[in-house]
Amino acid sequence: MRVMTWNILVGGQDRLGAILDVVRRERPDVLALQELKGWSAKRVGEVAGELGMTAHLAPSVFGQPVAVLARTALTRTRSITWRLHHAAAVATVGDLTVVSTHLNPFSPERRRREATWLAACFFRTRRKVLIAGDLNSLDPGTDHAEALAVIDQRYQRRHLTPAGTADTRAIRALLDAGFVDVGRGIGATVPTARYREREFGEFRLDYLMASPPLARLTRYVSVRRDEVTDRASDHYPVVASFSDETEQPAG
Repeated sequence: MRVMTWNILVGGQDRLGAILDVVRRERPDVLALQELKGWSAKRVGEVAGELGMTAHLAPSVFGQPVAVLARTALTRTRSITWRLHHAAAVATVGDLTVVSTHLNPFSPERRRREATWLAACFFRTRRKVLIAGDLNSLDPGTDHAEALAVIDQRYQRRHLTPAGTADTRAIRALLDAGFVDVGRGIGATVPTARYREREFGEFRLDYLMASPPLARLTRYVSVRRDEVTDRASDHYPVVASFSDETEQPAG
């Protein structure tokens, strides 16, 4: 199974054609999308149809919708709209539960609470679960001092603890619950070349957090950086493959 997660920046706008070209090129079996501003269930259904997929959209009360798309039928779908700043779209694809989500971009403490709640709600020791999306959190295994130092102070606050250190508590909450960060070491997912003057340092904000039964099947995880993804969003897409048999990375 090939999985892709991507924050496409305020609904894709005039970049949507390039975004869909990347998705067609990567051919994910499961696609988690975030920042679907202005998208309705009808709209995501139309886009899914163009891609040969089915979709479940979770609307957002305060932020932007998120979605799960898949090449096979989605079952037991669920939308979480009130516990999160943005939302979470939950769907079962075969024996896999996929949670596409986008955590609070502004408040480290609220982001920690969101991650803690998601971990308690969805972690399973014997089932395949994947939390995929823009978690807006720094990871606890990286030195973030240099990346934080280059951005404006007002944006630094989004990623600092009250003590002034890099805030990694959201990812730590998921790890402490038992999820595995299968993309550890893949490098930064923001900013892309087109958006380097925005609020990001060289951060990894997009994650694939897998339950142990799924994590054991990980074959590769990579960030897709090229001329198209450089301009398609302010985030790069993350692609992973999960398989019972050895598989070589594609590209």
